[in-house]
Amino acid sequence: MTGRGRPRKAKSPEAHCVKSPPRETKQVKPLPKCPGKALVEEKKHDVKEEQKPKKREQKKPKHTDEKPPVSSTKTEEKSIKVKTGAGRGKSPEDFTEEIPKKREPKTPKAITEAPVPQDIIEKKVDGNKILSATLKELKIKTKERSEAASLINRTVKTIMDHLKCNTTCFKDVEDLRTGSYYERLKISNPDEFDVMLTIPIDRVDIKPFSDDGAFYSVALKRGKCCLDPFRKEDGTLPASEILKEFREEVKKSVKKSEDVEVEKKKKGCPAVTLLITDAKGGSVPISLDIVLSLKVKSSWPSFTKDGLQIERWLGTKVKQDYKWKPYYLVSKYEGNGMLESDGVLAKDVWRISFSHVEKGILNNHGSEKTCCEEGGARCCRKDCLKLLKHLLGLLKSEDPSFNKFCSYHAKTTLLHACCSRTKDTEWEASRLNHCFQLLLDNFEGHLRDRQLPNFFIPSQNLLSGPSSKSCTSLARRIKEERDKGFPIFKKR
Repeated sequence: MTGRGRPRKAKSPEAHCVKSPPRETKQVKPLPKCPGKALVEEKKHDVKEEQKPKKREQKKPKHTDEKPPVSSTKTEEKSIKVKTGAGRGKSPEDFTEEIPKKREPKTPKAITEAPVPQDIIEKKVDGNKILSATLKELKIKTKERSEAASLINRTVKTIMDHLKCNTTCFKDVEDLRTGSYYERLKISNPDEFDVMLTIPIDRVDIKPFSDDGAFYSVALKRGKCCLDPFRKEDGTLPASEILKEFREEVKKSVKKSEDVEVEKKKKGCPAVTLLITDAKGGSVPISLDIVLSLKVKSSWPSFTKDGLQIERWLGTKVKQDYKWKPYYLVSKYEGNGMLESDGVLAKDVWRISFSHVEKGILNNHGSEKTCCEEGGARCCRKDCLKLLKHLLGLLKSEDPSFNKFCSYHAKTTLLHACCSRTKDTEWEASRLNHCFQLLLDNFEGHLRDRQLPNFFIPSQNLLSGPSSKSCTSLARRIKEERDKGFPIFKKR
């Protein structure tokens, strides 16, 4: 039984342990003989019972097995309704649910969803438009390509037939097509071709001529070789003498061709350059570089150990396949050719070449096998290289001080860029402007640092020849063109 005017809470043993907050006692006044009296008193009792677990949770957070009395279930349900309607205090569970929402950061969302300024959008669209239009102008017409290829094939066949039938030293030559045309990177006109005529040699001893690992002296080991007549006492093959004899034989082979002219030899150049004109009235003369090289069927030199870093881009298996291929040595030297090392002159050394691997990589350049193939997604790797080559060519025509820079610098920059941005999605054709800007960033960085490692021989710096001033000036001119939206492309 309950006494008159006494609330039921007196019977609860928990009432002696918990004080009701002053705020709650002020808001709820006892109303004797009122029908709603029991409900209000039940609310006060419920608040006290909810506050007690709150203290217990702070002291003993792991104690969660205690169950509420069965008799208080209906009372708690009523209490929740009263509190919700009155907008009063919430349970600890309610606070736990709402804290993450209140603390959720809004700044990153605002940054992500911020609208892109209209001028940036217009600049991007305009950039894509300019670059696409430039690429369209650089595309070679199918008819011109076919006619040029026909002339080249005819000339090369004439030379090889002569060497095989009329010489002893060059009778074993093989044909290897390399260069921009065969890499499908030729722009504007099909006016320059590179063809390597290779001589296979099996047993050789090569020694580095310089510290960068790009030049070597080559000595034949025991065994027969068509180049034996050139062998010196120490077994070395003098590049200058072999190239001189080769040049004379090429001149003989085209002597009867009225549309082929042999150009004057350039110092340090490994090629015999022929100028071919179309007897039918073709408008553009074709420059054909015939390069003599030695085909070495052995493991690559130790200087290449840290080169060809294509594992993340093309895969380890592809790299191993390339490493099993032979490498080539061409008759090229630097300087005046009279520098001597271990009894060998610079003009008699050979420079290592991996042009056949470059061709393979650029023609199969996707991290996915279907990249740029029929049914596959198209990338803009080659388009970016074509634009960089074109930009470099235009800047060289404006300023002769840039003549020491060549398309090989651009190609090497692209190969390094592909190894850092390995996925095809990073080179999507729709992102041409963005990708080209990144490639220019890479090229400018190499120029400013005056460091561009050979893709196959990292110890060789391809920018050691041009002066620091020239590198800085070229980087500045490229940046000017970028900032102004490539006005040099619009002049065409």
